[in-house]
Amino acid sequence: MRRALLSVFLAPLLLSSPTVAAPAPKSIAGASYGARLEGFDYPFPVHMFRTTAQGQAVEMAYMELAPAKPNGRTIVLLHGKNFCGATWGDTARVLAAAGYRVIVPDQIGFCKSSKPKGFQYSVQGLATLTEAMLRSRGAGKVTLVGHSMGGLIAMRMAIAMPQLVDQMVLVDPLGLADGLAQRVPYIGVDHAAALERGKTVATIRAAQRASYYHGTWRHDYDRWVDMLAGLYAGPGREAVIDAQARTTEMIETQPVAHDLARIAAPTVLMVGTQDRNLFGRAWAPAEVANQIPDNATLGERAAAKMRHGRFVPLPGLGHVPQVEDPARFQVALIQALSGEFD
Repeated sequence: MRRALLSVFLAPLLLSSPTVAAPAPKSIAGASYGARLEGFDYPFPVHMFRTTAQGQAVEMAYMELAPAKPNGRTIVLLHGKNFCGATWGDTARVLAAAGYRVIVPDQIGFCKSSKPKGFQYSVQGLATLTEAMLRSRGAGKVTLVGHSMGGLIAMRMAIAMPQLVDQMVLVDPLGLADGLAQRVPYIGVDHAAALERGKTVATIRAAQRASYYHGTWRHDYDRWVDMLAGLYAGPGREAVIDAQARTTEMIETQPVAHDLARIAAPTVLMVGTQDRNLFGRAWAPAEVANQIPDNATLGERAAAKMRHGRFVPLPGLGHVPQVEDPARFQVALIQALSGEFD
């Protein structure tokens, strides 16, 4: 009955949201964006949180949506490594219509935020900068919804800042396994940068097809290929490559796998059963890559280790369910936020 009521409530919101079959971007073959993603349109106005980090002035871009009928809760949507706050556009719109205040940051080093030279990236550092931005907005307690790398940052925030987090929803998060402990070779910043320099529209699309969408493709996915490829093709190419390489090293060396029992906030861990994205698999030898558990297995194990964890599989979906099937994902997300899975 509760699920039926939620579906009835969400139906008009989902129908009004442009979730699938968007026109393919005309610039897909040759987009060129600046280091701060200048020229790529975001779905809502972008604001800047200005602060100092590691002796440098930095700006964290964010979008903020105010609901017409507030329910008193604030949702923070955290993007993945190869995505941006813009990827959350449809989800943010539905959440705001459901009464949530929604804040959607771009992490330092990504998208429309600063990419400071020589920056030492850490998961804790990004978590702390995100907390500072939320404080500047008077957010109070928040619910974190983190996808992929954003899930890793969300978990670190829940561990280090329990007073800030009232609930978490983790969507196909990274950090649930310690790749180095599983013999995935370490690659440093220089090697990671060399891999970044080889990226093109074709290689980005092929990698996403295999790792994110389990071998399938729709033309609306091209918008996100366009976004990434345009960053690498633009005048800020070297700053983008440097930030991406340094955050690759951050992710491979700073998993949260050993700290899962420290997560006290009620957490729903949602993973697509077809998620084929395993960090480090691209450079691991076959005998190691084939031994790494898939994300659905890792997700179920991780939820069991958390104090108040719940695993929710998303049948048939891959690493980016909010893009692959927005309507189904948004129903599941609202159910998670409302306690449907408790």
